[in-house]
Amino acid sequence: MNTMSHFTKFLAFLLFMIAVALLFSVVFASAGVTPRQDEGLLLDTYQRTKAKLEASSFGFPLVVESSERDDRVHVDVYGIFEHPFTSIVNMLTVPASWCDIVSLHPNVKGCTYSKQLSDWLLTFYLGSKAYQPLEDTRSVISHYRSVDRQGYLDIVLNAAEGPYGTKEHRMRFEALPITGDRTFVHVSYAYSDSVALRLVAKIYFATLGRSKVGFTVTGIDGSGKPIYIGGPRGAVERSAVRYFFAIQSFMNTLRYPEESRFSMRINEWYDLTVRYRKQLFDLDRKEYLAAKTKEHENQVILQRRIASGNR
Repeated sequence: MNTMSHFTKFLAFLLFMIAVALLFSVVFASAGVTPRQDEGLLLDTYQRTKAKLEASSFGFPLVVESSERDDRVHVDVYGIFEHPFTSIVNMLTVPASWCDIVSLHPNVKGCTYSKQLSDWLLTFYLGSKAYQPLEDTRSVISHYRSVDRQGYLDIVLNAAEGPYGTKEHRMRFEALPITGDRTFVHVSYAYSDSVALRLVAKIYFATLGRSKVGFTVTGIDGSGKPIYIGGPRGAVERSAVRYFFAIQSFMNTLRYPEESRFSMRINEWYDLTVRYRKQLFDLDRKEYLAAKTKEHENQVILQRRIASGNR
């Protein structure tokens, strides 16, 4: 393999690092905000976004909002799940469920969970989009916590450190019940990066990644077609929507027999993302399903070893 090929693969992997860095985020959460205030803020947000959700261009209730300031990107994804709030609480307050969720992302090659005293830890194994064994990946350990109160759910995954000098990774999921056994949900992302990663990102988005775009429309071109945001902000929007679809796919496939859920889940996630080829297409269906099937087998084997104390 020549030097340019090595450099191309390295930059492509860094693009994922930029996006996956938003898997958890700490920078948007104010330490002075109490859960009760958060609940009120989420309800206010639902009222504010209600009209946008009903008119969403996604074809179902989904709104993506993002901002970028001082080399920091913040993304919020709001949507409505056609599932009762109690069902969402019952499933998403189980730490193991999040391993089934995040591993739908092409660059997450596996996830395991373990409990240390009263603290749940999730380990995410990150790699390239094609199939990759767990031993060839980079791992990020995150702390899981949840607040489940009548009429409000708040789940946070925190990782103090990530790859390539990134830190303070955090993913936050909030939910509250609305009419008709439906649930309003919010997924938000942000992180702190390094100067080195920022520099590589600028190089990538000016060259190999210049065609990569997100969902925010910044204008209209000469043919009347929308112009979408690019750069790190676009990358983070793509990652946020991928994880939103992963949570949605997880919930939607619970109605199937347990032995069929994994197969239904990876197919549903692919169907949701392939609608947005410009933003989310990475692999053809056959390649994605084959990679995820093998990676899932690896994940199950490693989780059994952890459970038995034989890592």
